[in-house]
Order: sequence, then structure tokens, then C-alpha cells
Amino acid sequence: MELFKKVKATPAFASAPVAAAAGAPQGGSFIGYSVGALEEAALSVPTVARAISLLSTVAATLNIKSYTLQWTGQEYEKLYVEGESWMNRPDPKTTRNFIMAKTARDLILYGRAFWMITSRYSTGYPATFQWLPANLCDTPDNAPPEWFGPAEKVNFNGIPLDVAQLVQFHSGSQGIIYQGRRAIQIALRLDQSAERFATNEIAAGYLQQKGGEPMSGDELAEMAAAWAANRRTNAIGALNELVSFESFDVDPSKLQLVEGREYQTKELSRLMDIPAYLLAIDQSGMTYANAQQARQDLILFGARPILHAIQERLSMDDILPRGRHVEFALDEYLDEFNDVEEMPEEVRPVEEIEVERDSL
Repeated sequence: MELFKKVKATPAFASAPVAAAAGAPQGGSFIGYSVGALEEAALSVPTVARAISLLSTVAATLNIKSYTLQWTGQEYEKLYVEGESWMNRPDPKTTRNFIMAKTARDLILYGRAFWMITSRYSTGYPATFQWLPANLCDTPDNAPPEWFGPAEKVNFNGIPLDVAQLVQFHSGSQGIIYQGRRAIQIALRLDQSAERFATNEIAAGYLQQKGGEPMSGDELAEMAAAWAANRRTNAIGALNELVSFESFDVDPSKLQLVEGREYQTKELSRLMDIPAYLLAIDQSGMTYANAQQARQDLILFGARPILHAIQERLSMDDILPRGRHVEFALDEYLDEFNDVEEMPEEVRPVEEIEVERDSL
């Protein structure tokens, strides 16, 4: 028998929004905001960018439900109750999709995320929040890469913040910019090698003087630059009998760039805890069966730790009254296309599509 049983019930109580008490608004100006160098480098790798997009989209598009637990004598039952207004829009200035996506991305990249409480209900519980970029948050009492718990001192862009007005989210991992730095750097170097071959209109090689008075280093450099510039604009070049062009016997296949880049994409999928096929690596055709399985795999292997880090933090006693909890509506996500008629045609069973077309 399951320990936790989901039961739809009439709301036991609801915390209706009332006039909010003043919070501690800080960091509202975006002039001083910037993207961290490590974050920018990681997101420039297509495999990492796709993985983060998949994971953050799950967190950004799921609804949030509120519930309490009731002991029946044998098991706990979930009694769903009316949620707070911030569960639909944590930040009144932007969408829930935005703040949840940014929070999930920070948890993936840095292993932690920050919200600032901008207003409170008359009960003292938070009413609205603002997302703070994790790369701009510094914790003097806890340096990266490992986070040992909520920090007691937090600076945002060098300005000390009131920790009582902060919500600190922590993931179980260090963050990929720390634990995956080597893998990301290898992927970047492989991309740079591929870019060098892609930007060369001619085969790589060198000019060799065959006779005459030996040329100086500057003269050789000038001749090589003129040769390269001319070949970029003209398919045909001309040399006299004193100079010859020798091509390097090197190409991407001999350097195993293709195999190296393919292996590295799989290595990055391991880093991101996402099955390779979800990142379009060794991907076969999509059908109804594996499309449904893909949604489950994305939750189970990739998004679940991120979702739990968010919902468990938002269920703590400084956010909601004791006994109240929140969770993401995973059942809605997994059951979204259970009705075959509502599924996109590209992932519907072939026989269903043919029957529909024959009936027209």
C-alpha cells in the first residue's frame, strides 16, 4: 500500500491575499546585472543549452498545487487546498514561466538559486518574490564549489542583503559549471577545432621557398598573409618557380574530430543526467510509445531533482504555515497527451492518423 495517497478534497483552508507588508526591495535595477563567464561558456555548447532548455521548461510550465497531509490511521492522504496568490505569479512584474525557468537554470548551473521577498502578507508570510541571478550572489561564509547549507551572509553585486528577506534554493549537486568544467572545456576546444576547419576555404598548408635569396621572417609572413588573403577571394592562385605550396596531410577525419565531438556530446548528456536520445543523440523516429516514455524519462532522470529542490524549499515554514506543502502538478504533464486525438500528429500512432484521414 502506498504511504502517500492522493485524494481530491474540498479546501481545508485558504490564505487569501491581504494588504502586504513592506519587504526589502533591493537589486531592482538591471544596469549592474551581467552573465557569468562560466555560464556564458557553458551555454555556448549546444548540448548543454538543449539540456538546460528541456529541464527548465519542465519547471516553468508545470502548475503548482498546495496540499496538507492527513493521517487516516494507516496512511497519509493529501488534501488539496486553495493555494496562495504567488503560486500563480511569484513576481507580479513578470510571468511564473520566467521566474521558474531562471530558478531551475541557476540550480542546474550553480547548484543554488535565490529569490528576494519583495512583500509580505499581514500574517508575515511572503506574498511576492523577485529572482536574483545566482552568479551575482556571493556568500563569504561558503565559497564554491560545494554548498554546505543556507548562507548567513549574502552579497548581491557587492551589496549585503538581509538574509531574512531571501529564499535560498539548493540542489543536491554542485552545479555543472563546477563539476563539469573539464567536460565543457573539452567540448569548447573541439568546437573551436571544427570552426577552424570550417573557416578555411583552402586546405591548410605552408609556402616553401625553393630557390633564390633566402627571405627573412617578416618577408615570409607577408607572403603567407598575401597568399591567404588572395585565396579567400579567388579560387586560383599563382606562384613562380621559387615558391611552392605544400598542404598539410591533416583533415578532421584523421584528427577524429567527428568521433571526438560525438563522444563529448554523450559525455555532456551524462553530466546533465539526461538520456542521450532526449538531446537528439542517436535519436530514432518518434512514435506514440517512445514519446510518452521520453516525457517520463525526462522527469525521472533529469528534472525530478530540480523540481524537488524548488517545491521542498517553498514548503518550508518560513514560506507557508506549518503543515502546508506545495508540489508541481506532474500528473498534468504526464497525462497531457493521454487522449490520442489531442496529440500532435508527428507523435500520434500511424494507424490513428490513417483512420482519421480515411474518414474525411
